[in-house]
Formats: sequence, structure tokens, C-alpha cells
Amino acid sequence: MPPPAPGDHEARRKDVSEAVWRVLAAKGFGGLTLRAVAAEMGVTTGMLTHYFPSKRALVTHALDLLEQDTAGRPRRTPPADGLPTVRAMLLDVLPLTPADTARNRIWVSSWDLSLADDALAAQQGDRYTRLRDTFRPHLETARDLGEIPASADTGQLAASVVAFVHGLVVQAIFDPGRFPEGVQIAMVDDFVARLAGAEPTAGRGDHMQLFLTPPPPVA
Repeated sequence: MPPPAPGDHEARRKDVSEAVWRVLAAKGFGGLTLRAVAAEMGVTTGMLTHYFPSKRALVTHALDLLEQDTAGRPRRTPPADGLPTVRAMLLDVLPLTPADTARNRIWVSSWDLSLADDALAAQQGDRYTRLRDTFRPHLETARDLGEIPASADTGQLAASVVAFVHGLVVQAIFDPGRFPEGVQIAMVDDFVARLAGAEPTAGRGDHMQLFLTPPPPVA
């Protein structure tokens, strides 16, 4: 494949981005290499170095693609401001659908590479800052509405919210039998209730019993 003409640069970059995404979906970050992307496109690795001179450049682009895909995913419509919005946002993060499960698996697979590279680690830290910042105004609204205590530190609460939901994501990915959809939703509802200083809502015992009971062995 010849080098792209100037007018074709953006179109070719889009083709490369789509190939990167297909490799990520199939192999995760562990399988993301220039060779794998080139094979996916049917081109030489030499052509790809025009766009990605290093593995870090390729991974950085892949993380940006993943963040764009995450930001553009379908979202639930919250029934009200404040804590109902926080609940909807939490559910949007969880692996409750095949697409969301695949997206979360890719995110988790990226952590290994980021931990080994200071620049990538800093970028991941920035992403977590942005995620906390998306929750904070809704927690402030909840405080203004009297749904959480007036003395609540919304910055700290936002950190707790992100820690909770990503901890649940990891458990659901690695132990889906113990954390099916109903358990994940029940845990979110109990977490939101605790944000408000309330006891967990009654009527979710069946789901929480699933959490407490080991899953049956796979036949």
C-alpha cells in the first residue's frame, strides 16, 4: 500500500484507528502490536510507522480511541437530578451488556502496560481525574437537594464513587458467576443508599444472596 496522499491522510488515519480497535477487541492491549495492526489492515509495518513511530505512540492512540468510545457509548436517562443521576452513571460504567463487558475488559488489560510506563501511567491518572470530575457536580447537586449531608466533601465522595464502581467492574469481569447483572445493580443501589446515609433498601435479599453464595460449578 503506497504512502497516503496529503488529502487522504485523515481517511487513512481513520482506517488505522479502526484496525487498532479491532485488534484491541480481539486481543486486548497485550496483543496490540504494530505487526498485529498491520496484519489486520493487510499492510506492512513500515506503512504504520508513518502514524506510530513507537509502541508507546500506538498504545497512546489506542487509549484515546478507547476513551472516545467510552464517552460515546449509549447512556441511561436519569429520572431526576442528584443521586438518581449518580446511580444512572454508575450503571453506565458496569459490564451489564456484552459491549460494556468488552469495553471494560480492554480497559483492564491496558493497566499492565500503563503501570510499566510513567507517561502512560500519568495519562491514566488524568483519565481518573476526569472521571471523578464527571461525578462531582452531580454529588454537589445531591448535597444542595438535601439527599446527602450538607457537610459532605463531594471531592472525597467522587473518589469513593469511582473506587467503588471500578472495584465492582474488576470483580464482575473476573468472577461473572458471582456478580451477575442483578447483583451488580443491587450493589449499586445499596451504595447509593449509603451515600445518603440510609440503610440499604429492603427487597433485594435475593440478589445479595447470590453475592454471598458461591456460584454453581460449570458443567
